[in-house]
Order: sequence, then structure tokens, then C-alpha cells
Amino acid sequence: MRRLRWLAGWKDSGTKPVIYHCISRVVDRRFVFEESECEAFRMFFRMYENFSGCRVLAYCVMSNHFHLLLEVPPMADGGLSDEELLQRLGGLYSEVVVAGVAAELVEARKSSIGADDGAGKERVAAIHARFTYRMHDLSEFMKGLLIRFTRWFNRVHSRSGTLWEERFKSVIVESGVAARTMAAYIDLNPVRAGMVKDPADYRWSSYGEAVGGGSKGNGKKAREGLVRAYLCDQRVGCEADKWLEVSRLYRRLMGLALGRKSGLAGVTGGGDYAAQTTLNTAEMLESITSGTALKDHGFAKMLHCRVRYFTDGAVIGSKEFVNEAFARARERFSTKRKDGARAMRGNGSSAKELLWSARDLRVGV
Repeated sequence: MRRLRWLAGWKDSGTKPVIYHCISRVVDRRFVFEESECEAFRMFFRMYENFSGCRVLAYCVMSNHFHLLLEVPPMADGGLSDEELLQRLGGLYSEVVVAGVAAELVEARKSSIGADDGAGKERVAAIHARFTYRMHDLSEFMKGLLIRFTRWFNRVHSRSGTLWEERFKSVIVESGVAARTMAAYIDLNPVRAGMVKDPADYRWSSYGEAVGGGSKGNGKKAREGLVRAYLCDQRVGCEADKWLEVSRLYRRLMGLALGRKSGLAGVTGGGDYAAQTTLNTAEMLESITSGTALKDHGFAKMLHCRVRYFTDGAVIGSKEFVNEAFARARERFSTKRKDGARAMRGNGSSAKELLWSARDLRVGV
């Protein structure tokens, strides 16, 4: 049974945003993501952010797969105004298309004035519904993103057919420790793969963009996402002005040194982290101090290893959070199973008693 199916009720039963870790791989695991493909993929998911109302908190585009930490807020009570709808459409569609929808709305609004049968209002509602069913929805976000990128890729490379290995995977992630940990795990992908020693040096990730600037040279969107990922449990939104504070904490979470000396760990948002650190990643994790303010070096070490729970665990969070997800989908499980939370083992054992999984994995953990 697909995880999305038994977890579908989670979004529908509350008013809080839901955070997902989403992963998809290229068919046959071919290495197809080069610079132009990575740039196009990032452009497309930013477009779908603007259209859908979903937020990419962290991401990493690798050679044959990608990771997204995606927050899916509920639709606002009362839906969108006409102006809000048109603004959303502008994130995905051309000016001509948006102008056409605007004209439809004007005509429908005119027809509703003084009408008693409600036909005009129904027309307005129908126009909105043509687009809003694809907003604030995980499946629609991923479906639209993957299809649009596939069409672009096939056109550029003169190919046809599917590009993705299978349906994307998703894991529900609790805000707070779980969201912070998952963001760091995602940004450390190129370090685990041996591509760079410092995640700041990898251009196609949220941390690399936040530090290096990205295609527009400022990295604001990436900073906003990481601030939200780190502080979402503290009711902090996408506030780029908190990046100075969060960047220090986030780098410590990843087990990386901040500066040459204690007290000289200032972060300006520039791309000079490699020059500031005194040890490479391996040396830091093996040293007594780790070059960081971390007391629990095991947690940092965990993030530098593959943790299968983070991709296949179904739900990741506190014991209470995972048990709540289990209770909402109780009918999907055997009567022999009494609760949902399962302790993390193997490479995830450093998070034991802090993070729990909905699946009891036994191989490759």
C-alpha cells in the first residue's frame, strides 16, 4: 500500500502545515543532472512554489535523483481572491494565459451582479476550481513538477518516454527537531557522496544556494526556506533576516566548524566557509572537539551516513507525533500492532529516543 494513501487523512484532518521529505530517482539511475538540468529543475520547482502555495524548505539535486523538504500549508479559509488567484497563476503561466483568465473572471463577476439564480457566482467558482485543486497538495505539486521537467528534458535531449524510476517517495516529517535534522541530512547529500567536503561548496542545494547566492546571486529563497525549516516549531515563517542566527545553528547541526576561533564564527551569508574552517569534514568528526559547539558528536556523525529511515520511514518525528499518525490510520494496520512509533537503529541509532519512525526497518538502516 502506498504511504501517501494511508497518510492522506493527515492533511485533511487538521489546519496546520504538513512537511514532507520527497525523493525521486531517474530511471535506471542514469546520471542526467548536469548544470543546465539542475538549473532548470530548480527553476521549475520555484515556479510550482509560486503557483501552489507549497514551500520548498530544503533541497538537493544530485546526479540521478533529488530531495525536497516540502511544506504543504492548508488552503486559506474562504479560498483565494481573484487577485490572489491571478498572482498565483503568474508563477506558472504566461501573461497571455493569465490575462485570459482575468477576462473570464471579469465577465463572470459582471454576470453575477443583480442575478438571482447564482449562475455568475458559480461561473467564478468554476474558474477558480480549474486551478485551485492543484494547489496546497503534495501529489499535485510533485506530479506537476515531474511532468513539466520531463517534457523539458525530453525536448532538449530529443528523447521520449518516462524519466523517473517510479512514483516518488515521501515521508511525513514533524516540525522542530525532525525538520531541522531532515534539512541537514538533505544538504549533506553531496558530502556523503564524496563530491565536496563542505556542503557550502555544492551549488545545487538549499545550503549551497543560501551561501553562494544561486542564479540570481542573493540566495534569499533558500535562506527563507532553511530559516523556516529550522524554526517552524517556534512559529517563525520564511524570514530571511533570521539567516544570520540560523546559519550558525544549522552549520553546527551538520557537525561543521564555524570559524578559526571561538567567537570568530560570524556568518555574513557569503561563500567563504571553506576558508574559515580549520579542519575538513572527516577531521572534524574524528577530533575531540569536532571544531563545533556540538556536545553530541554522534548525532552529527549520523547525518554524514545514509539513514534509510529518512527516506523509507513513512513518518519521522517524536514518539507522540508518530503515534498520532498511526492512530489516524489505525484501520490500515493489523490488530496485532499496538502503536506506531518504532525506535531507529543502525545508522539512525544516534537519534534514538529523540526521533522515531513509523516503520521498523531491518535492512540497510
